[in-house]
Amino acid sequence: MIAILFFQMGIGQDKSTFTNPILEDGADPYAMLHDNGYYYFMVTRGNRLELWSTKDLTQVETVGSKTVWKAPSEGGNSCCIWAPEIHHVDGKWYIYYTAADASNEGDHSRYVFVLENSHHDPMQGEWIDKGKINTKYCGIDGSIFKYGDKRYFMYSPYVDDHSDIAIATMSNPWTLNDDETILAAPKYDWEKTGERSILEGPSFLEGPGDEVFIVYSAGACWDDNYSLGMLAAKKDSDFTKAASWKRFSKAVFEFSTENNVYGPGHHIITTSNDPSEYWLVYHAKDKPELGCSQRSTRIQSFGWDENGRPNFGVPWPLEKVIQKPK
Repeated sequence: MIAILFFQMGIGQDKSTFTNPILEDGADPYAMLHDNGYYYFMVTRGNRLELWSTKDLTQVETVGSKTVWKAPSEGGNSCCIWAPEIHHVDGKWYIYYTAADASNEGDHSRYVFVLENSHHDPMQGEWIDKGKINTKYCGIDGSIFKYGDKRYFMYSPYVDDHSDIAIATMSNPWTLNDDETILAAPKYDWEKTGERSILEGPSFLEGPGDEVFIVYSAGACWDDNYSLGMLAAKKDSDFTKAASWKRFSKAVFEFSTENNVYGPGHHIITTSNDPSEYWLVYHAKDKPELGCSQRSTRIQSFGWDENGRPNFGVPWPLEKVIQKPK
């Protein structure tokens, strides 16, 4: 037990290793590696947007963050600021985040909004409110990616009594084209909870073979079995067609009672600086039945199977000493 505490405090480790978590209070983490060698990192803070900038992703707990935006006192984005993501598009920075109206709070008023910053350094400059994304449904967890000559937006729409994964092409970083399509709805038992069946937190991943992937979270943050699911499509297919995507029937990353990891999910995938390594960034809890509290950010590397599909393995225990990203 003493050895475990020493590892978690960083005692007995050299500077080339680390232990999880990288951030104790770190729900809904997002990390991107920019071409300047810096990681830009964000987590849910509820009433504001905080941004980290670091060349060492394992040091976000110590480098500190900057509050780049605070929720207004009223309006559609005045409360419940969740799941922010920062992206660099055509020379400008954009933050996509979930928000709701404080005077009418609830899933019915929850949407994805976006901010724009034209400064070359996202830690500087002014963030301009570009408003609400024109999705067909209210919903959460907006994310974007570019593939070929098209840019895509994904999110988790509230549809009847469940939450799905939807996609649309974009005409600019704050406007969707009229081709929004639902790709997947909760189907399997591990994707469902007693209160609401939820698919959320979609992220895009290009594989080394002929496939691309959408990795999503299933279940709910209050469930210990919150886990990751996956869709796969051929690289030359139409990503806005649900028929293009194959659904995996089993979770690709799930809780481990042996390793004391519960509710692993709401992830993003990034690489090491060189960039030979792929890293899964996610939140999890180290005890069961904690609800949505005490979610910390962890990272672990992963590889690819013989079919060119990600093999995330099992979530690592907190006492595991890990080599830092290259």
